[in-house]
Amino acid sequence: MHFSTLDYIVFIGYAILIMSIGLWVSRKGEKTAEDYFLASKSLPWWAIGASLIAANISAEQFIGMSGSGFAIGLAIASYEWMAAITLLIVGKFFLPIFIEKGLYTIPEFIEKRYSTNLKTILAVFWIGLFIFVNLTSVLYLGATALDTIIGTGDGSIFMYSIIGLALFAAAYSLWGGLSAVAWTDVVQVVLLIAGGLVTTFIALTHVAPDGTIIGGFKAIYEIVPEKFSMILEQGEIITPNGKDAWWDLPGLAVLLGGMWVANLYYWGFNQYIIQRTLAAKSLKESQKGIAFAAFLKLLIPLIVVVPGIVAYVMNADPSGVITPETVDPSFMNKDGVFINDNAAPWLIKSFIPAGLKGLVLAALAAAIVSSLASMLNSTATIFTMDIFKPYFGQKAKDSTIVNVGRLTGAIALIIAVFLAPQLGNLGQVFQYIQEYTGVVSPGILAVFLLGLFWKKTTNSAAIWGVILSIPIALYFKVAPNEWSESMFFLKLPFLDQMFWTCLLSMLIMVVISYVEAKGADHEKGIPLSRKLFATDPVFNISATIVLLITAVLYAIFW
Repeated sequence: MHFSTLDYIVFIGYAILIMSIGLWVSRKGEKTAEDYFLASKSLPWWAIGASLIAANISAEQFIGMSGSGFAIGLAIASYEWMAAITLLIVGKFFLPIFIEKGLYTIPEFIEKRYSTNLKTILAVFWIGLFIFVNLTSVLYLGATALDTIIGTGDGSIFMYSIIGLALFAAAYSLWGGLSAVAWTDVVQVVLLIAGGLVTTFIALTHVAPDGTIIGGFKAIYEIVPEKFSMILEQGEIITPNGKDAWWDLPGLAVLLGGMWVANLYYWGFNQYIIQRTLAAKSLKESQKGIAFAAFLKLLIPLIVVVPGIVAYVMNADPSGVITPETVDPSFMNKDGVFINDNAAPWLIKSFIPAGLKGLVLAALAAAIVSSLASMLNSTATIFTMDIFKPYFGQKAKDSTIVNVGRLTGAIALIIAVFLAPQLGNLGQVFQYIQEYTGVVSPGILAVFLLGLFWKKTTNSAAIWGVILSIPIALYFKVAPNEWSESMFFLKLPFLDQMFWTCLLSMLIMVVISYVEAKGADHEKGIPLSRKLFATDPVFNISATIVLLITAVLYAIFW
């Protein structure tokens, strides 16, 4: 089913609306650094919550998590439901310290707690990660989806899609800064949730014997009950390509181990996520925004995981087994390998009617463009505030600093546009991104956690912790594949690898800190008090409700 005139009208209307909001918010000509990078510290709670989700949900989730839903099932939703709890931890224990210190960037915290040298090292690392992993993967996945949905899936509009998405994100975010990004995100998040629910509900009615949404849920649960297991046992779910899903999501260790490393790093110390919380009117407003985002997080699996399970059922035989004979040909590549990440594009192309298809495509574009805009703004913020300003522009005027930020964002985007087509077919892209971010995130998380909550941590310990975490992570990651017969190497799921890498990095830091400072507090240690972590009743009640809902979800789908 091809795009109708109505679909094009809906999609173009969306594009005009977002551009208009972005440019209207950006209408103030001269901007100070605080205006551009922190939205004048004026964001209300609902804009923060919406912007957090819009920055987070991208093609990586819409396409990648639907692909993991197709391959693994509901278990991949742990990334979303555990994130809701993680957000509450960030709001209660991390944000009060960040806001009290008046931060623009996450590397700035490293400078205030440790040293300028470590800050610069990590700033360069983050800029590299944003450009070479985040921006490129979002552009690649987004363009692949558009090529499948609008085009014929043969790559004919792939490059045009990359350039179009890049220009769309750049058009308002480079000029307007965080204000333009955050206020357009409010519209984008409404669109992406509405469009995502439309896809889920229509897909469910197609698989239901009685044509109802509830009937659809019952049907997929009865045909593939194993796809609704949250805590996997070894051998419980084998993906279409023959991999044991336990290696991606190793049972109880998901709840008690490595998932915490992935989520605390992402939600607590990731510039393009945390930046909008630093732009709040006040700490209380920021915490309310985080609680709102936690509620939205509980909804997300319905939008990004369930469609993947529905696509699996539609392509399986009556017993719930998928084979090359039963599956739509678009799910197989030329080598006979299943393309799991085709689940969402296939559903949209095959089942969404005219008019609504334009809305769903707008939702997908909203997810992609809002994340691109956030990443661009954060790359520009880190380069400008942590590298340009201290080393080259100590006396630079605000207008110069803002222009350097715009130029940095533009250069980062151009590099990502050239690199994105090189990513090729990565199978489950969501898992790929998690695994390769997981090599570096445990060491950085160790540095932040001990820096925040243990006053004895020294600068040397932090530097050695970051440096040694990489060989530790590579030992777990590379060694078992190269020398799996050897007794010196453990073959562990990557979430367990992250957990042990983080613990060992922290242990190294503790030992070095004690040896260096003989047990004394570090001069830059952060004084902590009960008053610092006090939260108001609105946050406390919201947090309790989120925790109860999450517990019930795990109890139902255990």
